[in-house]
Amino acid sequence: MNKLFVVGLGPGDARYLTAQARTALEMAELICGYSVYVDLVRPLYPEKTYFTTPMKQELDRCRHALASAWQGVTTAMVCSGDAGVYGMASPVLELAEEYPGVEIEVVPGITAALSGGAVLGAPLGHDFCVISLSDLLTPWPVIENRLVCAAKGDFALCLYNPGSRKRADYLQKAVQILLEAGKAPDTCCGYVRNIGREGQAARTLTLAELEHAPMDMFTTVFIGSDSTRMRDGWLVTPRGYRP
Repeated sequence: MNKLFVVGLGPGDARYLTAQARTALEMAELICGYSVYVDLVRPLYPEKTYFTTPMKQELDRCRHALASAWQGVTTAMVCSGDAGVYGMASPVLELAEEYPGVEIEVVPGITAALSGGAVLGAPLGHDFCVISLSDLLTPWPVIENRLVCAAKGDFALCLYNPGSRKRADYLQKAVQILLEAGKAPDTCCGYVRNIGREGQAARTLTLAELEHAPMDMFTTVFIGSDSTRMRDGWLVTPRGYRP
């Protein structure tokens, strides 16, 4: 069978694996992925064969998975969160035409916007935008324009990749852009670090306070719309229903 599963693992803990993801991983003879994500599933399936690559070798990883499936090895490409949200489904499908006959199945997972939102309450209860602050693949002017448009549209926002050692001030820059575009300083916000993993921590705060909050690549940030409120410790963006 020339089969390649592209599997979203969710936040990382085995509790968050969907039944569909478990079935795909059980069927796979070979599991490919970034080493950090492969290590999340290796204890569950120690008998499998594994192929890993470090960061910035995503296309090599995809080609190995596709070539293996083309040769008849049932393969799973794994990634954190959802396979189609900043995940590996996109590059796999872009390269798929080079490997005719490979059947690809994209297996959805729980992306950080959903798992982190659940920790805080319901910050994405109405229309929202998801924006990555990483400029590794997207130029910063494009990211800046998207932030401005989201602010002007009064969307709630979920920010991925808000900071790293090389990008320590990117969240500060993003907050300033949002404030200048019309977001109020007292906008309700929150963030969750290490979602669904050991050391999970969450905090709610205002947009003004968020500007100075420490960030890293394992943190997901939520910025409310004008209607977002704190309700008994929960961050809530009303859908519009009236109690």
